[in-house]
Amino acid sequence: QVQLVESGGGLVQAGGSLRLSCAATGRTFSSYGMGWFRQVPGKEREFVADVNGSGSRTYYADDVKGRFTIFRVNAENTVWLQMNSLKPEDTAVYYCAARLRPLTTPTMAKYDYWGQGTQVTVSS
Repeated sequence: QVQLVESGGGLVQAGGSLRLSCAATGRTFSSYGMGWFRQVPGKEREFVADVNGSGSRTYYADDVKGRFTIFRVNAENTVWLQMNSLKPEDTAVYYCAARLRPLTTPTMAKYDYWGQGTQVTVSS
């Protein structure tokens, strides 16, 4: 069992930056690939970014490439999402998730554990 707790959300102006963090407890953190998803009311939760267990491989949704960076420090059981050049359309609840399965396609079904989410609001 893995527990995930996100933090770092808030209100920021367009063009600004935020850094989200996700602290994990439970089994060996490096065994899990970690991902970030986001969701707005009335829409499906969508993939944002993923990093493998060692941190050597990352994968991003097209609309955040070049603006967001996912990274992890296994010794601290934490994964971060650095978000730069934020846009109003980035407004959403952001969720951290952990997976044991290989990331073939970044769908929700690949992830086994989820955090409670943190709100990010980008004003225009």
